[in-house]
Amino acid sequence: MTTKENKKSHVGFGSTYRKGAHRDLGQGQEIGAVFGGQVWMVRPDQQAKTDNPCIWMQAGLARFKNCNNYYDCNTCKYDHGMLRKAAEGKQLTWQDSLRMRPSMHRVCRHSLTNRIENRICAYNYECGHCDFDQYFEDVLSPNTRSVPFEVHQVKGFAVPVDYHFHNGHTWARIESGGYIRIGIDDFTQKVFGKADALDLPLMGKELDPDRVGWGMRRKDNLADVLSPVGGVITDVNQKMRENPQIANEDPYGDGWLFLIRTGDIKKSVKALMSEGTSINWMNEEVGQLEQMIEEVAGPLAADGGLLQTDIYGNLPELGWQNLTKRFLKT
Repeated sequence: MTTKENKKSHVGFGSTYRKGAHRDLGQGQEIGAVFGGQVWMVRPDQQAKTDNPCIWMQAGLARFKNCNNYYDCNTCKYDHGMLRKAAEGKQLTWQDSLRMRPSMHRVCRHSLTNRIENRICAYNYECGHCDFDQYFEDVLSPNTRSVPFEVHQVKGFAVPVDYHFHNGHTWARIESGGYIRIGIDDFTQKVFGKADALDLPLMGKELDPDRVGWGMRRKDNLADVLSPVGGVITDVNQKMRENPQIANEDPYGDGWLFLIRTGDIKKSVKALMSEGTSINWMNEEVGQLEQMIEEVAGPLAADGGLLQTDIYGNLPELGWQNLTKRFLKT
């Protein structure tokens, strides 16, 4: 509960808020938000802060604006709208607004949006000519290690918060800059055991959602895995090619497989499961697994114990193809 309260106070809304009801949503100057079924009415004020500030707010051209597009300005409707207003002469661009500041106060846009420590802009906000900007967007940001903020345990299987799950037991996480990081979930690692090799696609390949995207090998067995989202692969985790067992040790961190770029981030993950739905789904999946185990090995202990890792390795009678068809949907 403490973790959830701390997270709730850092979601990017203002510092003044109260409990409300559904009838309050959209009624006044307050911002309506729903957390765990409870309506919260938030009022931005002069002390309001956000962990994900929009560059237009930091430039003084918006009163209060939290970034809701993962700092992928190229696909942000709000950014496009503000640029249209600037082109019509109705306001300044965020670059021109920041250029009016003294030179030593012209902070890099990535510092203003809390993505890096304080850094002075050396290119007068001509980001297209900035080597650091390109390095940050193309190299540093995509390769920053991804770790779950909070992890639920469902009968011994980890289900992290802020990850989107596909029913073929893969996950997608939207990250800074609009990248989508892809991986295989903890359930798959424990059911199928340590893979001998992963047949990962190459950079530049375009994946389709709900279609086979890569494969997992263990001795003579091969399991096809469905891609949770569509898009073009921009980076592949080479460590996973060399040592696929990293995914068993850290499936939601260092065990990621690749990064994807897509034209519509929110639409891409809309069909996937988020926190509440994924936990209920995982409960059902574990129940199905327990039933399959009982059919070949007899009744499980009724003491609420947890299933062992490498379930297939300990109980090959379950059948590789049966497990693949039932849980990976291939």
